[in-house]
Amino acid sequence: MRAFRALTVTAAACAAIGLSATFAAANPPQGGGNGPSNVTVNPYSVHQGARMQVSAAGCGHGGVVWSHGNFPQTNLSAGSIGFASVRIFNHASPGHHTLSVKCNDNNLVATHRFTILHGNGAQGGIGGSFGPSAAETAIGSGLVGAAALGAGVHVIRRRRTVGSRV
Repeated sequence: MRAFRALTVTAAACAAIGLSATFAAANPPQGGGNGPSNVTVNPYSVHQGARMQVSAAGCGHGGVVWSHGNFPQTNLSAGSIGFASVRIFNHASPGHHTLSVKCNDNNLVATHRFTILHGNGAQGGIGGSFGPSAAETAIGSGLVGAAALGAGVHVIRRRRTVGSRV
């Protein structure tokens, strides 16, 4: 009786594994080289001369990203989700544009819209790389000189009152 029960459980387990393998082969996972899909851009609205990140699923062997007149053709990294960082041309025309993504292993092309904003964005992240202007240097020198003169006057006045007591 125990052998029959063990044989039944083993047969059921083999049937479940066999059927699940058949269903898995019939329904391959998305993004497995069937062409680019789920194309995203970050940020959606980007200034002229700024950088934009592009990602796409389905290009396991990498691919290319391009948008004529807006940024040069750029390679998309390989993997289940490929990434590319593109720099928008300084002279790109503001407005709504479309970029294209093509995988290296097939001829399918996916597109995505993005917006180019007029002008340059903020110079964030540059920190202290900008030096002071001539006017800022002159003002700073004047303030340091005034502080030194005030400190000297304070020391001299303090010294006189102490000296008259002794």
